[in-house]
Amino acid sequence: MQFNSLRGQLLAWLLLPLATYVAFNGWVTYKSAIEMATVVQDRMLLGAARIIAEQIRYDDEIFQVTVPPSALELFESGAQDHVYYRVTSSKGTLLAGSEDFPLPASMPRIDAALHFNATFRDQPVRIVAYSKSVIAAPDDTMVIVEIAQTLHAHKILSDSIWEHTIQQQLLIMLLVAGLAWIGMRRGLAPTMRLRDHVQNRRPSSLEPLDATPVPNELVPLVDAINHYVGRLDEHMSAHDRFIANASHQLRTPLAALNTQVDYGLRSDTIEGKNAALRAINGGVQHGIRLVNQLLTLSSAGAIGNKPQQHMRPVDLVKVVQQIFEELAIVAQDRSIDLGFECKEEIVHVADAAGMLDELVSNLVDNALRYAPVGGIVTVSVERQAEHVVLRVEDNGPGIPESERERVFERFYRIDSARHQGTGLGLAIVQEIVIASGASISLEAPPQHSGLIVSVRFAA
Repeated sequence: MQFNSLRGQLLAWLLLPLATYVAFNGWVTYKSAIEMATVVQDRMLLGAARIIAEQIRYDDEIFQVTVPPSALELFESGAQDHVYYRVTSSKGTLLAGSEDFPLPASMPRIDAALHFNATFRDQPVRIVAYSKSVIAAPDDTMVIVEIAQTLHAHKILSDSIWEHTIQQQLLIMLLVAGLAWIGMRRGLAPTMRLRDHVQNRRPSSLEPLDATPVPNELVPLVDAINHYVGRLDEHMSAHDRFIANASHQLRTPLAALNTQVDYGLRSDTIEGKNAALRAINGGVQHGIRLVNQLLTLSSAGAIGNKPQQHMRPVDLVKVVQQIFEELAIVAQDRSIDLGFECKEEIVHVADAAGMLDELVSNLVDNALRYAPVGGIVTVSVERQAEHVVLRVEDNGPGIPESERERVFERFYRIDSARHQGTGLGLAIVQEIVIASGASISLEAPPQHSGLIVSVRFAA
């Protein structure tokens, strides 16, 4: 299951290293508790061994061993441990205690002690071996006192130390978690206020967010939101302008159609009605072309938002030839010399979701509309170093340099009184160019008037 709570994730990442530390510290504490319990037990064993050793006497060439009760009272506890002892001479003679007592790996030096673990009577025990010289005894003779104790009290003591430490660690961890939770609630309060502010805004509100009360870490997010809101505002403004322009462009031909219909209805002659029908037909064709271009512009804009998902190689030469077949009649009607130049039979370019034919069609159609009767329109495809260049050249009136940027705006037309275009052709071309990752430029031919439109595709 995905964990989407920011507080929960921050708390988890804070407590994870803390829990790791507590676990490691618990293991270290457990080892330390065992060592501490062992030290306590060793001191008790050594203390008892010294008490017994101090009571040993050498009289009449015999060791007299007395085990005082105080030596064994040191081990009294509720753990019910068993205590065993043995006293031997350095020559191995048993002086007191159990005969089957475990022996140390090596004999301790005089007045020194040796601690070790062993098993005695099927129980683990801790043993101390203490060597002591006795007054009046021969120089090479000493006694070795060994005392063993089972490990019940040792385990109880080590567990008690470990549990006490772990309880403290867990309490500290819970306290840190509580303080961290409170701190995160206070730290995230500005974020929650920002969320509430965004949620309470009107849907049409596009004012930038105030980044003053926001923590420094969130300022880039607020700036990104404000940047997005700014772009959204520009997009909505452009969308509103587009709707207004489209409404105006559609209202004009509809008003003309209404006038022509009214004229046809009032006309009493066949010639008048036929003239009205011809005018109506022209208006309908203009309206159909306008609607089609609006739909094409909308499709090109949608594809331009995700160009990388719609690329496929298309033969540009084949596309130009198909467009020539469709527009040949238009060129013939106006006696325009429509030509195509290309040194290769196949030239592939990246196409944005089947819109390359719309690009070529709009460029050639614009050239045919603006070229004079009997003029020349030439289309060429040329492969350069890292590009494929599509050029459409005509000998029409051209576009003044001061207006070459504006002609890409929607519904913008130069000399609209002479040319009845929709003002969408180059806007559609630009959207397709952007979607295809290409570039477009306008320039005047060096030899004559007119216009050269160049589109550069990545090779």
